[in-house]
Amino acid sequence: MVGLVIVSHSATLAAGVAELARGMGGEVPIELAGGIDAPEPALGTDAVRVTEAIERADRGDGVLVLMDLGSAVLSAEMALDLLPEESRSRVLLCEAPLAEGAVAAAVTAKLGASLEDVAAEARGALQAKVAHLGSDAVAPSAPAPGTGGATVTLSVRNPLGLHARPAARFVQTAGGFDADVSVTNVTTGRGPASGRSLNALATLGVRQGHEVLVAAHGSQAAEALAALAALAERDFDEQEPVAATPVPVAPPRSDEGSLTGLPGAPGTALGAARHLRSAAPEIPTEPASDPEAEWEALARAIEQVRAETLATRDSVAARAGEYSAAIFDAHLLFLEDEALLEPARRAVFDERQNAAQAWQAATEAVADDYRRLDDEYLRARAEDLTGLARQVVARLVGGQSAPAVAEPGVVIAPDLTPADTAALDRDLVRGIATAYGSATSHSAILARSLGIPAVVGVGEELLEVPEGTPLVLDGDAGAVYVDPAEELVRSYERRREQAEAAARQALASARLPARTRDGRPIEVVANVGSPADVDTAVANGAEGVGLLRTEFLFLDRNSLPSEEEQFAAYGDMAERLQGRPLILRTLDVGADKPLPYLTQRPEANPFLGVRGIRLGLERPELLETQLRAALRVACEHPLKVMFPMVATLAEYLEAVAVLARAREQVEQAGQTAGEVEVGIMVEIPSAALAAEAFSPEVDFFSIGTNDLTQYTLAAERGNERVAGLADALHPSVLRLVQAVGEAAHRHGKWLGVCGELASDPSAVPVLVGLGVTELSVNPPAVPAIKEAVRQVDYGAAAALADEALRLTSAEDVRALLAPKVAPIVEHAAP
Repeated sequence: MVGLVIVSHSATLAAGVAELARGMGGEVPIELAGGIDAPEPALGTDAVRVTEAIERADRGDGVLVLMDLGSAVLSAEMALDLLPEESRSRVLLCEAPLAEGAVAAAVTAKLGASLEDVAAEARGALQAKVAHLGSDAVAPSAPAPGTGGATVTLSVRNPLGLHARPAARFVQTAGGFDADVSVTNVTTGRGPASGRSLNALATLGVRQGHEVLVAAHGSQAAEALAALAALAERDFDEQEPVAATPVPVAPPRSDEGSLTGLPGAPGTALGAARHLRSAAPEIPTEPASDPEAEWEALARAIEQVRAETLATRDSVAARAGEYSAAIFDAHLLFLEDEALLEPARRAVFDERQNAAQAWQAATEAVADDYRRLDDEYLRARAEDLTGLARQVVARLVGGQSAPAVAEPGVVIAPDLTPADTAALDRDLVRGIATAYGSATSHSAILARSLGIPAVVGVGEELLEVPEGTPLVLDGDAGAVYVDPAEELVRSYERRREQAEAAARQALASARLPARTRDGRPIEVVANVGSPADVDTAVANGAEGVGLLRTEFLFLDRNSLPSEEEQFAAYGDMAERLQGRPLILRTLDVGADKPLPYLTQRPEANPFLGVRGIRLGLERPELLETQLRAALRVACEHPLKVMFPMVATLAEYLEAVAVLARAREQVEQAGQTAGEVEVGIMVEIPSAALAAEAFSPEVDFFSIGTNDLTQYTLAAERGNERVAGLADALHPSVLRLVQAVGEAAHRHGKWLGVCGELASDPSAVPVLVGLGVTELSVNPPAVPAIKEAVRQVDYGAAAALADEALRLTSAEDVRALLAPKVAPIVEHAAP
């Protein structure tokens, strides 16, 4: 680790600067050379003191010397002459401002950066102050003459700040450009830190309401800042809110044999206590005899854990959806983070530590950084990192990387990492109870997504419960009943049986078509964003795919997918459907969802900017490539094409012309282009109001209620301050659905809904009543939605829809639906 020396005319000033730097740099060696050998206020500098301070600070990685003014510089130069040649080569005198430079240098040194990088961060330490006092603008500033750099100040609105998911999106976006990106938390003064390091970024402690200064240098600095500014405007792609309410303190144990913790995941579980234990792998103490071989072994272990993590991610995506699986994106970034790899590399080659020792020390140092943060949610990330580190060490030494249970019951553990949670055998695990952890831990979030009841933060008493002890776990109340009374057990057994019976009935009939009571067929298909999603959809009885989000092929990479790559991916998903129809939505990205490698100008209001089909028409080569791949797949599989974000008929006709060009290109290449039905997503009110004009031209409509609601009510769906307005059951939104349904019916076209509203069983009667004949839902929701359809009488549903349209608020509509659909929802609950 690079050491620091503070040279000042005043010993008091030097001590104060060191105190500030230590507050940010923790264990970074910081030595003082302040004043002269006389009582204060005797001011001056002493070259011998500087020499001695350098020798104390030198741990082998170099020493950065920061000076205040005048003779301090001369004394530092003289000190260099007093040092041995070997030591002198590791010392750098830095012209950075004393206080700000020391703080920046300490933070950077703490991350294991090189001497040159520590010096560079120290020199740029005034950026945050300049940005804060000089301008509040969000647009990138002009580069300083001769530097090629630029800065942008971003506001963080996310409820939990830059926690793992948004931090991962930041790092992924920054990594897509040829630019060095650094971040300073202007609000707290922490930083700068590398924008390419998840750990460095997360440990800045950026919380909701903080401002960060992002600086970039390099050939694509401006593009990188524009993309990061757009990312911040989208709240770093947080697709759904994460609870930001303060976690309550667990009340003491009651007199009824219960242990009280915090609700982690809803639901109830009954079963025997099953302690989840795995001994920490034993780390060898022998030094590395062959550093190169040790480093190669570490690289292999990391690659193996990366493969395991990717497999876990795919499994979670299939069971719980892409948002829940995104937790593991941060883990993948951990495995390639230089804040971990560089210290481990130095420990192997410079200190001759074995690979397991080096990796353990590097990860534990960063985990300690997390543990020192004020934010409870970010502190919890330390356990994510240590869990991942344990997997790598286990691969190196041959130990068990993840704990497991062999018998059914309620899992008891001190805490669980997300990987531990994802690896649990769902057939054996009835519920989860942890002594530590919180409702904001990723394990609790993942348990909720996987449908495993959980209680967290119960306390160490939980660990004393003997193996095999009967337990009742209530994830809704946050309680664990130890050796419960028979009456309590019977009560919970009745609740569990009712829920399981409803789920079994829905799943048992999930493969049958969904028809209303009076025989009207309603097609229930799935929204998918990965091949694993397709498998889950088929297993749950989906009759096809009503929305293939093709963005999964374009994200988290540095270049556009080729036509052949897209052809293979779409063909694979069509094969998995085994003859069921597949509706492919063309690329739906743009200013509010940018691709790092696709340069676009920043927009003041990206939701109203170049996105969806607008981007496809502006960059027709993107659209043509995708359509060529789709047409080739359509030769052998029932595939349809749907254009997103269509506002006008002219846009749609232009997109159809691009499709015709793509067909010609396929045929000119000697390949066969299949026939496809073509439709639009109705997400913009203008398209709904012009449905009569669209109907003769399209083959079908599919309503995206998420965006349609946002645009109809002028309520951004990601803005919690107007979240109450953004309800798709608002009568104004329902009237637009009605308009599209009536136009489609008059022209013999079908109408689907692929927004989140389709996955809500309570909305099924009103949607069916408005003429919707296809519901495209999240894969796990298919059985429940099919069961809800079977409880609907079309005539009664049409009357219900008419009544809903006469109301004035979403609250009134929900109140109207509640007594009519409550029995349906209860019956269909999965």
